[in-house]
Amino acid sequence: MRGHGLAFPEGFKDVFALHSFTCMNKKKNAAARAARRSDDSLRAFSSIVVDGPERAASRAMLYAVGFKKDDFRKPQIGVASTWGMVTPCNMHIDHLAVQVGIGVNQSGGKAVTFNTITISDGISMGTEGMKYSLVSREVIADSIETVVGCEGMDGLVAIGGCDKNMPGCMIAIARLNRPAVFVYGGTILPGEHEGRPVDVVSVFEAVGKHAAGTIDDRQLESLEAVAIPGAGSCGGMYTANTMASAIEALGMSLPNSSAQAAVSKDKELDCERAGAAVLNLLKLGIRPRDIMTRKAFENAITVVIALGGSTNAVLHLLAMAHAAGVRLSIDDFTRIGKRVPVLGDLRPSGKYVMAELVRIGGLTPLMKMLLDRGLLHGDCMTVTGKTVAQNLKAVKPYPPGQDVIRGFDNPVKPDSHLVVLYGNLAKTGAMAKISGKEGLRFEGKAIVFNSEEEALTAILNGTVKKGHVVVVRYEGPKGGPGMREMLSPTSAIMGKGLGKDVALITDGRFSGGSHGFVVGHVTPEAFDGGVIAVVKNGDPIVIDAKKRQMNLDVPAREIAARLKKWKKPAPNYSTGVLAKYARTVTSAHLGAVTDRDLF
Repeated sequence: MRGHGLAFPEGFKDVFALHSFTCMNKKKNAAARAARRSDDSLRAFSSIVVDGPERAASRAMLYAVGFKKDDFRKPQIGVASTWGMVTPCNMHIDHLAVQVGIGVNQSGGKAVTFNTITISDGISMGTEGMKYSLVSREVIADSIETVVGCEGMDGLVAIGGCDKNMPGCMIAIARLNRPAVFVYGGTILPGEHEGRPVDVVSVFEAVGKHAAGTIDDRQLESLEAVAIPGAGSCGGMYTANTMASAIEALGMSLPNSSAQAAVSKDKELDCERAGAAVLNLLKLGIRPRDIMTRKAFENAITVVIALGGSTNAVLHLLAMAHAAGVRLSIDDFTRIGKRVPVLGDLRPSGKYVMAELVRIGGLTPLMKMLLDRGLLHGDCMTVTGKTVAQNLKAVKPYPPGQDVIRGFDNPVKPDSHLVVLYGNLAKTGAMAKISGKEGLRFEGKAIVFNSEEEALTAILNGTVKKGHVVVVRYEGPKGGPGMREMLSPTSAIMGKGLGKDVALITDGRFSGGSHGFVVGHVTPEAFDGGVIAVVKNGDPIVIDAKKRQMNLDVPAREIAARLKKWKKPAPNYSTGVLAKYARTVTSAHLGAVTDRDLF
């Protein structure tokens, strides 16, 4: 062999070829090792669980659930499914979890699906079982944190359907602070009864009409049989759709995840994209607390107000902010609410169901309107890896002629419907939902009940009359415990035609489906010795949404004397999850969280 004028001995070409091959292999191996190191940087948690000879037993266990050898080099992404057949809100989420897994696996990750719980507010409403509803938010958060933390997952996609699923998932995501995306299970399509769209709130209100004698047994039965036609969350701007919208505005869901039908190709594609998005977040090094900033929470509050959303959003956003280490208070809702109008004409106070918002383009055109008006922070990061403004840049406006979302020149209400009240009945605050249709001031005589069941019976049998302020107490986070929603009493009031003539105040809370002159989250709650504990039948109560005041019109010395005689009742539960919850939960004005100031 000759080269460069030099003579090489016979046989050297084989050695040279071998050397060249070895050099090329070394370069390839070096590149492979570099790629592997790059992959390993995405496996900060799973590598601890599965790497090395000493972790052979862990790998053996995972082979049994379907892992292949190559999967151990991939980032593990938890897929938290809230599937269950206890409610139509979640009955389809097992299918959506499969779609998320496809997106994860096709993007170079390894999806690991697991379940957490769901309960049904709509089914348990008005019963003792409803005391577990808010508790389930904490159980969901704790269980997701437990699985992801224990199993060393590098990222997370959580899928929620019913009301408490969403904040529960988000609290866990904020605590873990590993790259994550939230997927909303989607809204139900409306039922149809006698030519008009109906939903679960239609049925609750029909119970009041039945008690008033305006509909009979046959009409009630025909309505209940068609009101819930299939899978998906309750169809108005109730708590599920409110929280889904808030989380998208927060930046933790992909654009329009909040405004898709539960059973649709769009929702399947949303799930696959979420699976891919979490891998992108891993590569970009973007974690939930990079997204869940104070400005992002202000965006979420703005969108909730613009949609006329549920009072539960206050409770849940406070809890989510606490988990993310962000300072947020009920007074932030007042501050933002003074400059943000209600634009969504959506149920329960408005005309339209969520499916109508889906039909005209979903949430993103509304967010674009708010951004262009200077009401959103456009520089907030989102799970797309882009800012809010970048996500909305190419969004088209709503079609002309629609009135589901009104313009700024014709709002449903010029400022927020979420009104924080103070006064001697609410020294640390209460939450009113004032659409404007029920008026801005109510003055009446108290009629007092120590449980939701007592109040509902009195409403249905006619004991509650025009001019009454229905006081439902010992239903707070500690006193219930669990802070039940008063959908049954408020719907009965509306169904009996008393919506403008009766107010209701409670240290419990309301369903997103509640409307009328209602005030909840009264703090301090009765169980903690709040003034609501010493209200008597016939006491005058004044609720003034303009002045943001709610007062018991009784001399201060009389109130002080009553409080001096008051004795804290024994807890309703001494063992089990409700007892544990009551002992650890904070006041509603702090978000009713269970991990604040534990030490």
